[in-house]
Amino acid sequence: MTQADQHLFDRAVEQMEQRWPDAPEAVAAAAYLDDGSVLTGVSLDNFNAAMNLCAETGPICEAYSRGRRIVASICVSREAGRDGFTVLSPCGACQERLAIWGPAVEVGVYDPSSPSYWSSRPLLEVNPYYWAAAFAEGDVWPSTAQHAS
Repeated sequence: MTQADQHLFDRAVEQMEQRWPDAPEAVAAAAYLDDGSVLTGVSLDNFNAAMNLCAETGPICEAYSRGRRIVASICVSREAGRDGFTVLSPCGACQERLAIWGPAVEVGVYDPSSPSYWSSRPLLEVNPYYWAAAFAEGDVWPSTAQHAS
């Protein structure tokens, strides 16, 4: 099982530094694919806030377009007044997007009990009462085919 790890964290930070080197507030993400490659992305900020997209959206769409599975994902934030970076747990929309690859997808989550203030957790642990489990046809989680129908 591939986890959200320091390498993935570092790739997200590199993407953020490349796209927004001087921004006091920024968000970026990185995801491992099932072939070991890494995709990165940044949030799409728009004057109309309803049109904004999470940083994970780019890697999720790219993986799906390539016909690859995401096995781990992490999102990092840089905020004004803070040193360093904070791992953001995936929002509900990104949990839903990642759910197409199953409950074992590992995600970085904010974890104040960890020395690094983050850890890697499977989606099933992050969202133990996933709504679509009611349609899982005897399994714990709906299949990719069920998500696509």
